[in-house]
Amino acid sequence: MGTGPSAALPDKVVVMHVTSTVWLHSLAIVVAAYLLGSIPTGYLLMRIFRRQDIRTLGSGNIGATNVLRSGAKGLGAATFLLDVLKGMLAVWVGAKIGASGIPMIRPHDAMTLAALCAVLGHMFPIWLGLKGGKGVATAFGVFIMLVPYAALGSLVLFIVVFAISRIVSLASILGTIVFPLLAWVLAPWAHTYLPLVIICLICGLILVKHQQNILRLMAGTEYRFGSSKKNPPPPTGAA
Repeated sequence: MGTGPSAALPDKVVVMHVTSTVWLHSLAIVVAAYLLGSIPTGYLLMRIFRRQDIRTLGSGNIGATNVLRSGAKGLGAATFLLDVLKGMLAVWVGAKIGASGIPMIRPHDAMTLAALCAVLGHMFPIWLGLKGGKGVATAFGVFIMLVPYAALGSLVLFIVVFAISRIVSLASILGTIVFPLLAWVLAPWAHTYLPLVIICLICGLILVKHQQNILRLMAGTEYRFGSSKKNPPPPTGAA
C-alpha cells in the first residue's frame, strides 16, 4: 500500500506548492522593495518646497548631492536621509515577507534580494522614465541593514576622502569599492553565493553609474565642493 505512481503524486504536489510559495514571496519582495526604492525623494522635495524640477538643475541628477549643490542645503540633507531610510525600510520589508512564507526564505537571501531591488528602484524609477539617481545613499541604507559595521567602515572612508579631496564622487567610488571586502571580513553569511553576488552587483551598478565621474577624475576636471564660483558649473552627469 502507498506504492506506485499514485503514491508519488502527493509528494509532487507538496514540492510544487513549496516552489510556488517561494517564487510568489520572492516576487512580492522584488515588487515591494523596488517600489520603495523608486520613491524619488529629491525630485519630490524640490517640487514641493521650491517648485523646481531638480532634473533641470546642475547635473540633472535627482540625488542628494545635486539637490545640495542647487543651493537647497536643507533639502539636500533631507534627500540623503530619506534615501537612506527608504533603503533600510525596503530591506526590513523584504525580511518580513521572506519570513511569512512556508517554507521561509532564508533571511539574508530575502534581505539581499530586497536590497538589490531597492537600489534598482532608485536608479531606475518607473515614475521618472527609469532615470533616477546613482544609488549611493539608498545603497548605504540597505547596507546598514545587511552589514552595519561594514557600512560604517565605508562611511568613515567616504568622510576621510571627501574631507581631503572635496570630491563627492571620489569618496563615493572608494567607499563603494571597499564595502564588499568589509562585508566579507565582518559577516560570515556574506560568504554564501547569493548574498555575495548581490552585494558585488549593487556595488558594480553604483560604479557603472559613476563612469562619467571616473572619466572626469582621470582627466582632473571633476567638480570639487567649495571651488570658486567662477568655475563653470558641473557638467551633466556629475554626482
